[in-house]
Amino acid sequence: MFPLLCRSCLNSGIAASNHPDAVRHPCLAKEEKFHNITRVTLLLLLAVVTMALAACDQPSAPASSSGSTAAPAAAGFSILATSDLRDAEPLAGMIQQATGVKVRFVFGGTMESADKVINGKADTDAAWFANAKYVLSDPAGQARVKMQEKIMLSPLVIGVSQSDAQRLGWTGDAKVTWQSIAEAAQAGKLRYAMSNPASSNQGFMALMGVAAAFADKPEALTLADVRKDRVREFLAGYKLVGDNSTYLAEKFIEKQGAEINAFINYESWLLSLNQSGKLREPLALIYPHEGVATADYPLLLLDDAKRADYVKIVDYLKGPGAQRWLAEKTLRRLLDPEVARQTASLFPSGRLLVELPFTADRAVADALLDAYMNQFRTPIASVFVLDVSGSMNEAGRRQGLVESLHFLAGADNSITGRLARLASRERVIMLPFSTMVLPQRQFDIPANDQAKAQTFAQIRSYADGLRMEGRTRLYDAALAALKFLTDEKMKNPGYLYSVVLFTDGQSNEGLDLAGFQQAYQQLSPAARDIPVFAILYGEGNVNALEAVAQLTRGKTFDARKVRLPTVFREIRAYQ
Repeated sequence: MFPLLCRSCLNSGIAASNHPDAVRHPCLAKEEKFHNITRVTLLLLLAVVTMALAACDQPSAPASSSGSTAAPAAAGFSILATSDLRDAEPLAGMIQQATGVKVRFVFGGTMESADKVINGKADTDAAWFANAKYVLSDPAGQARVKMQEKIMLSPLVIGVSQSDAQRLGWTGDAKVTWQSIAEAAQAGKLRYAMSNPASSNQGFMALMGVAAAFADKPEALTLADVRKDRVREFLAGYKLVGDNSTYLAEKFIEKQGAEINAFINYESWLLSLNQSGKLREPLALIYPHEGVATADYPLLLLDDAKRADYVKIVDYLKGPGAQRWLAEKTLRRLLDPEVARQTASLFPSGRLLVELPFTADRAVADALLDAYMNQFRTPIASVFVLDVSGSMNEAGRRQGLVESLHFLAGADNSITGRLARLASRERVIMLPFSTMVLPQRQFDIPANDQAKAQTFAQIRSYADGLRMEGRTRLYDAALAALKFLTDEKMKNPGYLYSVVLFTDGQSNEGLDLAGFQQAYQQLSPAARDIPVFAILYGEGNVNALEAVAQLTRGKTFDARKVRLPTVFREIRAYQ
């Protein structure tokens, strides 16, 4: 198993042999000191209370029929967790059996969940993220978090198709640097899948790690220290965008080969993918020489009234039983030294793993994300195919659509809203349809802030002017969007292209589904490489929209139970 050193420890000459396999070293111990003191104080307080109750001549509570003396919490204990922790959901039953605390998981996206914690809208007793650095870099987030305890670890690494890793000379004992990775991406030799840094923790950590790796002063990173040229080189290989590991894994399995040959994700996820037997060839895991960013999965207490339950849960999760389960079932590294040694064979070995520094300055993190969206990343060109038929006048549907377009055009100033709005260099085409496919309207998003504000105002005005009438010519509109983007792709190949298909009903004019499928097969390969993201809404034909998304290697989004603007923001993570 790798020992894990932070760069400051490495530079101070602390030997790897002085660090336990469980990777708890001095820099981590200092960070956890306050939390350990808090826990000791809590345990002493509980002991005093227990002694006082014992002094009272009160009858003891009867033991449960199972023989356990633990009493389940009346309302249970709720945890807001990011979607990459779905594989840990079985722990809920294990925790209840061991401690009597009934745990309920609520899953959400990384930035969306972080936004809820920072603004006090999480409505859960705790939060469990891959890391809490973004939350804790905000003063409001610091105030919300009452305690935190790291539970497990997983470094963020690069999985490269074995044959490509050999061609690049990255197998065996090769010392692969971030510079060589960026150069391979720039040359088109490394074409990778990665979650969107603006919405998901894996991509965010990768972006921050790359910026730190190329900076002259990584321990005190400022935006001025970021080597923008190197970051752009690295992002030149970013070919498959998504919001979560499940979606990306499905698409990677489909595209592995000439289109995509690498996957940036947590070590645990890539090890699981190798074990799945679904890949065309296994992935060689690359641990860059300068270092990696590591998820430490802190459990954050948000409700002070639930401290007692929190301590029980943490003690169980850090105990040998849960730690072994986490290693064997989720392939994450452990904090318990003894269990880490017992499960070492589950993980690659033989390399020193250096931890890249992670800026604690929220302004730097936000500025880097803003630079990613507006300067670094490949620009987006998309067609929003909008149903403006008469049924959109019902049940507030028109209002939902107008509000969604307003949010994309800068009306939402929340964290997730800022990250989901249209970005500089982006090209968006509005293509409304009802009885006929109506004239399109194109908006090019400028880089200049004042000009961008004017363009956003034009988009909001366009949305306000939408009129809902007529029937539904859905498939003709979708086909027109794909043909238009195909022509654009031939003229401007330096964009990422996609179609967003929105309807509240079934198509009753023009092509039917079978006709669309037949026409689609006649399109060029370039057209068939453009994904269609379909929104399920109102009385739309679910099976038909799912068929369109599957045919075009896109995805469906369900807006029947959540607000439509929320779904439009979610789609942005896949573009």
